Amino acid sequence: MFLFRLLKILRVIFAFGLDEFILGHERVRGLEALVKVILFWRRLDQPRAVRLRLALERLGPIFVKFGQVLSTRRDLLPLDLADELAKLQDRVKPFDSRIAEAMIEQALGQSPHLLFREFDAQPVASASVAQVHRAVLADGRKVAVKVLRPNILATIESDLALLSVLALLVEKLFSDGKRLKPREVVAEFDRYLHDELDLQREAANASQLRRNFAGSPMLIVPEVHWDYTRREVMVLEWMDGTPISHIDTLRAAGIDLKKLGRFGVEIFFTQVFRDGFFHADMHPGNIFVAADNRYIALDFGIVGSLSDYDKRYLAINFLAFFNRDYKRVASAHIESGWVPKDTRVEELEAAIRTVCEPIFGKPISEISLGQILLRLFETSRRFKVEIQPQLVLLQKTLLNVEGLGRQLDPELDLWATAMPYLQRWMHEQIGWRALVRHVKAEAPYWAETLPALPRALKQLADVDHGQAREQAEKQLALQQQRNEWLATIAGLLAALLVVLALMLR
Repeated sequence: MFLFRLLKILRVIFAFGLDEFILGHERVRGLEALVKVILFWRRLDQPRAVRLRLALERLGPIFVKFGQVLSTRRDLLPLDLADELAKLQDRVKPFDSRIAEAMIEQALGQSPHLLFREFDAQPVASASVAQVHRAVLADGRKVAVKVLRPNILATIESDLALLSVLALLVEKLFSDGKRLKPREVVAEFDRYLHDELDLQREAANASQLRRNFAGSPMLIVPEVHWDYTRREVMVLEWMDGTPISHIDTLRAAGIDLKKLGRFGVEIFFTQVFRDGFFHADMHPGNIFVAADNRYIALDFGIVGSLSDYDKRYLAINFLAFFNRDYKRVASAHIESGWVPKDTRVEELEAAIRTVCEPIFGKPISEISLGQILLRLFETSRRFKVEIQPQLVLLQKTLLNVEGLGRQLDPELDLWATAMPYLQRWMHEQIGWRALVRHVKAEAPYWAETLPALPRALKQLADVDHGQAREQAEKQLALQQQRNEWLATIAGLLAALLVVLALMLR
């Protein structure tokens, strides 16, 4: 199975002429003419960007998601590639509507034309994992019906098996293999991807995010209709808005793009540090803008979560970074065990300063987090920094946020926007507010425990007394045994002395 999948990938690469992206490199440019001779029958009439998009669609969901991530990085890609890959966000070729209707009927027990007052058989959006149909409930509320692609699990399983083998090869064959933890990263990706194939789990993610941002002036999350939601089908409140990528339309509608840029940064940090629960698939196809200048979040299949330790560690690093306290950043890495304990703080500090110092005070249009991450990767390689799989989704999301900010407000100062929020969060974590919050959180427990405390202390004292008495009895018995042995030895010595005395006489 693995070999067949690998051969299919190679066949698609050559069929769509993607080899030009590799053979165009100066080190292997000599092979380009040879490949053209061998594959003389190929007709590559379409532009390279179109061929790349079609190839990723042909290869399946994992490759489509890779293209979605690339599409947000206009600072790293030529514009023709970025524009074409953007179509992967919500314009992947849909599957047959009759199959979608059959899947809905199988999941919910009735044809969609009977379940809903209206059901549009033509999908309004189609992505790598599912497609969406417009419908109207019996009470007149408009909804979005999301249906999984058929037989998607088999394709994903084969691709994940291929990634696992490649990760093992990277770990065994490359010097950086163990440090990069490729198998753990693939396992993390495997878990999130399988979660995305369960639409009930996605619905639960949506409900959690909706509660977290209830009444928010920045973000709207649609309501889940649980009576119509199963593993293969999910029904959400219909949301009217403009795709975030339609900048000219937003500007014409009077949307404040600078405010949107600030909102995006604050929403990201709120999800990460306040909630420890964040939308981890924030590409432009999943984000709309409402008429009241709020974001609309869609597609909750991939979410990330962070422990309190992760949040605190990240906050310390971000604050030290924003304050240009590179020594604190370096020491935090060493304290956490992410770099070897024998690393010299001063050397790591100097390396981090070299990467980060040039970007301060610059607007986002002059900063590329992609390039910064590449430089940081080089630094991490030198100092043997261990990759943290639980933060891979966070890094991906941060790149998406930076890409959105670049489109909305190129003059956005990412650091100035994020700094006040992080300072406020840290004060809440370590100041008197944190003490009050922890006391409130523990109050029900203490209310239940305090009345029983005297009895518990009495029982503990009885146990301690009983243990002390038992220990004393053991010591007394041991001492008596020693005394008996001493008496016996003394008797023997006395008898021996008497015998010696008689013999001397």
